[in-house]
Amino acid sequence: MTQPHRSPTLPDSSVIRVLISDDHPFMREGLAAVLEYKPDMTVVGQACNGYEAVELFRQHQPDVTLMDLRMPEMDGVEAIATICAEFADARIIVLTTYDGDEDIYRGLRAGAKGYVLKDAEPEELLTAIRVVHNSQQYIPPAVGAKLAERLRSPELSDRELEVLRLMATGKSNLEISTALAIAEGTVKFHVKNILSKLGVSDRTQAMIVALKRGIITL
Repeated sequence: MTQPHRSPTLPDSSVIRVLISDDHPFMREGLAAVLEYKPDMTVVGQACNGYEAVELFRQHQPDVTLMDLRMPEMDGVEAIATICAEFADARIIVLTTYDGDEDIYRGLRAGAKGYVLKDAEPEELLTAIRVVHNSQQYIPPAVGAKLAERLRSPELSDRELEVLRLMATGKSNLEISTALAIAEGTVKFHVKNILSKLGVSDRTQAMIVALKRGIITL
């Protein structure tokens, strides 16, 4: 891709070096075109999955990384956690179509410093990059509200998440008990807890809420 002409008065040290990680080529190229048009930004790499994102981060150590959440081979959350474990000062922005409170929570808990939805205006993304580059967090009000809601909600245990995922495949309590090698009565106990924590009265509502919040994906 041809690099646009940059102002000769802008020193290299003030140019924000950005890494883009997204599994859709069109999205990557579109983002790169927007960023390269700005004199204070340049794209140093493009990754199509989490593994590539980690490797390119190690190679380029960018100032800011844009990370999609749902990618093949290694998802965005795992990539963020891997990078942040190795580079404590990594500045990563989650850029995603998903605004479920569980997605937001997992991304920020893994170490992301910002969260921007893909349908946001380009200026919002540019602002987020500059804010995060300045070692500050960028959390839009709507995202912050969902994060606050998530933090107020009771957390499902690992076992309850296993049961919930099997419920989503249409398995009965007996089938779940066989799959997890636990008693059917124990499954019923977990299902009751799941319904209570999600604030619903039946399995169908549990699935709707869990999908909407991003707790499970189909």
